[in-house]
Amino acid sequence: MSQDHTDYRDIFLNDRPMMDTRAPIEFAKGAFPGVLNLPLMTDQERQRVGTCYKQQGQQAAIVLGHQLVSGEVKAQRVQAWADFAKAHPDGLLYCFRGGMRSQIAQQWLKDAGIDYPRVGGGYKAMRTFLLETIEQALQQCDFVLLGGMTGTGKTEVLGQLEHAVDLEGHANHRGSSFGRRATGQPSNIDFENRLAVDLLKKRDRGLQSFVLEDENRMIGSCALPLSLHQGMQGFPMVWLEDSLESRVQRILGDYVVNLSAEFVELHGEQGFAQFAERLLESLNRIHKRLGGERHQRLFLLMEAALAEQARSGDVELHRAWIEGLLGEYYDPMYAFQRESKGARIEFIGDHAAVLDYLRNRPPQSR
Repeated sequence: MSQDHTDYRDIFLNDRPMMDTRAPIEFAKGAFPGVLNLPLMTDQERQRVGTCYKQQGQQAAIVLGHQLVSGEVKAQRVQAWADFAKAHPDGLLYCFRGGMRSQIAQQWLKDAGIDYPRVGGGYKAMRTFLLETIEQALQQCDFVLLGGMTGTGKTEVLGQLEHAVDLEGHANHRGSSFGRRATGQPSNIDFENRLAVDLLKKRDRGLQSFVLEDENRMIGSCALPLSLHQGMQGFPMVWLEDSLESRVQRILGDYVVNLSAEFVELHGEQGFAQFAERLLESLNRIHKRLGGERHQRLFLLMEAALAEQARSGDVELHRAWIEGLLGEYYDPMYAFQRESKGARIEFIGDHAAVLDYLRNRPPQSR
């Protein structure tokens, strides 16, 4: 029988195909990029086996498990595993700790004539490896933050740097109160795993210095690892500047034109109504911070802009609430942040200057 595979570095650097034999409820809480969930047991079956284990012990639980997954049910699951193994001869299977579930799956595949390797230590060992990958990068690498007012195009700059780590990309969120995408966010575990794999691959290419966007602890519903967030309170900063006109145009593109298109692509005819609801809801989320009068004024501007967009497709009216929100809310907040972080800012410039600086900035010794 195949040896257990414990070279976790190889698994993630080479995107080894994997099938996860844990129950769907476990998989939903967190898994690894590109992994397929082909469970040994459904959530209900796993629950029954767990209850039996508590009440009658391990042997009775094993017997019940084999009763629940037998006959046609077993044949269908083995067939799904066999199809995966044949499609991915370089792949692996795993369960939570590399214990009984993956052993059973491996044995049943063996009985079907397929010798397929599993991951020693399972999900838990791989997850531990990825968390350690983040910690090692924080201890061994150089980090610099990219800051700037809302709409200056920080994400665009990151996209042009090979040593950037796009936290918002991994979280599938644009970072602000308006930052939710039409597609949902990953679980927090998935977010951390994506971040770790990104760092692992970049370090394997020889990169030891990374640029991150200056973020809050929460990017939507995804929380930055605590050690990373704490580190970011001391990392040096580069500040990106752009004109108000360019910023309004960029926000109009990202948060109105592109986001409404995302919703329409995902939800068809209902997409625009869902987009409009999301936009108004995002404004309502900062109601208290805006204050009643300002919120009401911006809300009416947004409603009028959405009505015109629905009627004619014209998005120009959106500029009014965007300018109001920047001038009266985001800019004063960011100006305060810039002042409080002033001692850490080592360079200020426009897109071209910041890109040039970050591409040529020598790594700082840790």
